[in-house]
Amino acid sequence: MFSINSECILSKKSEDIPPFYVMEVLESAQALEAEGRQIIHLEIGEPDFPTAPHICEAACAAIYRGSTKYTHSQGLLSLREAIVESYQQKFGVELSPDQVIVTSGTSPALLIVFMALLERMDEVIMSNPHYACYPNFVKYLGGTPVFVYTSETNGFALEPETVRQCLSSNTKAILINSPSNPGGHVMSPESLQGLAEIADEKGIPIVSDEIYQGLIYSGEEHTVLEYTKNAFVLNGFSKLYSMTGWRLGYIICPPECVRAIQKIHQNFFICANSFVQEAGIAALKGPQEHVAKMIQTYNTRRQYMLKRLIGMGLDVRKEPTGAFYVLADARKYGSDSLELSRRILNEAGVAVTPGIDFGNGAEGYLRFSYANSIENIKEGMDRLEAFLEKELEGLEIL
Repeated sequence: MFSINSECILSKKSEDIPPFYVMEVLESAQALEAEGRQIIHLEIGEPDFPTAPHICEAACAAIYRGSTKYTHSQGLLSLREAIVESYQQKFGVELSPDQVIVTSGTSPALLIVFMALLERMDEVIMSNPHYACYPNFVKYLGGTPVFVYTSETNGFALEPETVRQCLSSNTKAILINSPSNPGGHVMSPESLQGLAEIADEKGIPIVSDEIYQGLIYSGEEHTVLEYTKNAFVLNGFSKLYSMTGWRLGYIICPPECVRAIQKIHQNFFICANSFVQEAGIAALKGPQEHVAKMIQTYNTRRQYMLKRLIGMGLDVRKEPTGAFYVLADARKYGSDSLELSRRILNEAGVAVTPGIDFGNGAEGYLRFSYANSIENIKEGMDRLEAFLEKELEGLEIL
């Protein structure tokens, strides 16, 4: 019998990829629940609402009428038309359905875009903090993430003048996310306009992750496509329509890049799930009252969580007005957010995400998700406050 040493067969890059800490927290929380503990989940970025019935019914009807085959590699034309119509109605941008590639979620969409853009050592500018997985996509494809440290006072958003200072001959893309994860902030029109000017002037595309589009609670939101055509927009149905497990996303591409993106999609993914695409059409073209009610509920939770976190001494210097996250400064309790989150989970029974998951620009912070019931959020805040009071007493003794 031959034994296989995994160190001999696995690539170095597969072994070097860091864990996705929010998933590690979730799995640790689930292990405690299996032991009988009652855990309050404020870590995971997943809507707690069910998918609307008319969306589920559309998928079931599609299955029964035989929509279980491959579709066009770019996706059903009717879905692409609905996506284009949605952007026109919300933002007044004129697009063609031919610019849309429907994908099995937004993560594959991001992978495809970077596969199309990056050669080895090419650079992608992104904010720090950032969504945990962004740099891993870039590095796994041989590229180099260039981190721009950002300020909480402007919602951790990339500022055009700072981005200009980071440009090099190797810069191939500028990655943005609005509304943002982990901060829950919405980029200003001025910032988007300034970045768009760089994109047009330098010929460097913007990759805009707009997966939390629609989840805003004050002010206006914008798409980067209002300001430049030199952009790849990533979006999907997971957050706004509570369809995380359906795995349905899309890319809006510059016309000249569609064929390359399509060929990559054909080779690596073939097409998105056929009957799930039918559900996407129902989501966009069907009733929207459930979405408005969900946003109203999120806003109630947001306001409550903000008041409680600030009241217990965690700093939130700019009010988050989008997505369903609060990134709070917990550095008065120590600089190791991973260890702090582990202790909060084990001692208080509250699962929260350590800031280090989002880059060292968020170290010492904790991310809280309000994608949970107001009753659970209240219980979680009560437990957290009791834990932090004990922590503060211990620090004062020291």
